[in-house]
Amino acid sequence: MKQSPNVVFILTDDQGYGDLACHGNKKIKTPHIDQLHSESIRFTDFHVGTTCAPTRAGLLTGHYCNSTGVWHTIGGRSLLREDEWTIAQAFKESGYRTGHFGKWHLGDAQPFRPHERGFEKSVYHGGGGIGNTPDSWGNDYFDDTYFVNGEPVSFKGYCTDVFFREGMQFIEEHKDEPFFCYIATNAPHGPLNVENHYTELYLDEAPNESRARFYGMVTNIDENVGLLRDKLEALGLSENTIVVFMTDNGSCGGVDLDKDDHVDEKDYNHNSGMRGKKGSPYEGGHRVPFILHCPLECIKLDRDIKELTSYVDFMPTILDLCQIKPPSDRVFHGLSLKDRIDEKEQPELQNRIVVSDTQRQAHPIKWRLSSVMKENWRLVNGNELYDLSVDPAQKNNIIDQKPDLLPSLKAAYEEWWDLVSEQYHRDTPFALGETEETVILTTHDIRNEASDAVWNQTQVRSGESVNGYWAVDIRRAGRYRIELRRWDRSTGYNLTQGIEGDDSGWRKDCIRDCHKRSYEDGVALEIKWARLHLCNESHYTDVNANAAEVSFVLDCPVGETQLSAAFYANQKAFAPYYIYVTLLNE
Repeated sequence: MKQSPNVVFILTDDQGYGDLACHGNKKIKTPHIDQLHSESIRFTDFHVGTTCAPTRAGLLTGHYCNSTGVWHTIGGRSLLREDEWTIAQAFKESGYRTGHFGKWHLGDAQPFRPHERGFEKSVYHGGGGIGNTPDSWGNDYFDDTYFVNGEPVSFKGYCTDVFFREGMQFIEEHKDEPFFCYIATNAPHGPLNVENHYTELYLDEAPNESRARFYGMVTNIDENVGLLRDKLEALGLSENTIVVFMTDNGSCGGVDLDKDDHVDEKDYNHNSGMRGKKGSPYEGGHRVPFILHCPLECIKLDRDIKELTSYVDFMPTILDLCQIKPPSDRVFHGLSLKDRIDEKEQPELQNRIVVSDTQRQAHPIKWRLSSVMKENWRLVNGNELYDLSVDPAQKNNIIDQKPDLLPSLKAAYEEWWDLVSEQYHRDTPFALGETEETVILTTHDIRNEASDAVWNQTQVRSGESVNGYWAVDIRRAGRYRIELRRWDRSTGYNLTQGIEGDDSGWRKDCIRDCHKRSYEDGVALEIKWARLHLCNESHYTDVNANAAEVSFVLDCPVGETQLSAAFYANQKAFAPYYIYVTLLNE
């Protein structure tokens, strides 16, 4: 080939291993992904984190997520540390054009946004899902406002269609240059909003409307995968473009579990025989599809690679396939799988041990919701042992029968814990004053010991309360204006104002009633006073009920510190949902 291979990386959200027809699901309609599956290399024992942001951190860095600062989805623990070297930076430094379209979930303010991490163009929604606190106000999956390199821009169409369309436009614009295009859908993550005709494909047979909507969202993704492959063919790029399809964790909306996390395998409740779903340490929580269509010379397609592999292998593997050599000071926790893809022996995969866990709290806890994996063995939570070769559903704990296996598995976990916990003491602060752009902080990323957050706009509307602080790094000494708001600035609402009736523009014909009700109103709060603590100074002021914000202006020196703020209303103090920080020009 004359040009370095292009890469298109498709990552879906909350779609499990069993949510594909090619993985034995008899009801779901995914013909285009099934075709891709039949024309690709399939990694059948591939493991990620069990929730959104952690998996993304590992995929984009080649490092176990816990070591990157990302072990939760909210509360300041989904911010990818600034010194992590991303796959986008690697491609960009090697002359590739880099684009990202869809979900990011690794930070919504400086210096964590995708266009600050190696993507020259990024079209993305805020937070971990459309409708999260950092997202554009009132987004509902249809005709939404997304951020383009940090600036809000209105788009027409359904979210998944928009993200694929923008990705395909990026590909067409750069068809004569090598490119890395990352399309990360927010679907089929809830809320389960989708055009009715997709729901109707499944509504008559599905056990409930939610399942029909979830399956419909997957089918919409599948159609877009078909359109993308057609576009590559039409542009003459299909023979020089690596296409990867992957999901970020186990199924969320595709299966129901019993009290022991087992799945009654039947129509519309298919989990490929695995126990557990999203968030679980069992196989169904972290084993996902990794489908690699790699039409490079001498690489045989339509085959399975059955060895144990991990999300930390993704970045070194893709760079190796594209002949991009990392700098000597950049190391990965994972392995390049290129030799195995080339059908060569790869001794490092034999007797390999990898770890996945779920933390979702302020400070990681040893052994919490963990799986230590070696070949067919799974040590779960440090006290359950399963042999998948005879017990793929993980029903029989045989830890008392195999005491000889435990020392090596536990030692491997201790080694992994030492590796990732080296970074736990480090904070991941937002950067203030690095540019003159206003930095927007939200309660999605507020830090506290409980790891509580007001992370979505429904909670903002209902006036839920949370307290804590934001870690910040003042990069330039100067005078700053800190603006505290109850409502997103774009709404124009006053601090104490309530909302009567749905102001969001939500497509009521395409959403579930429970989500429609939750977005209709916004309670009024009789905010009496406001407080700000920053740079070792505390400031208080009474609140003008007719004002949209409370502002403080103060001089700040360079350095890392904590910013905390509060409103007082209804006999309690709580953090403002939105804070706007601006370095003033004087």
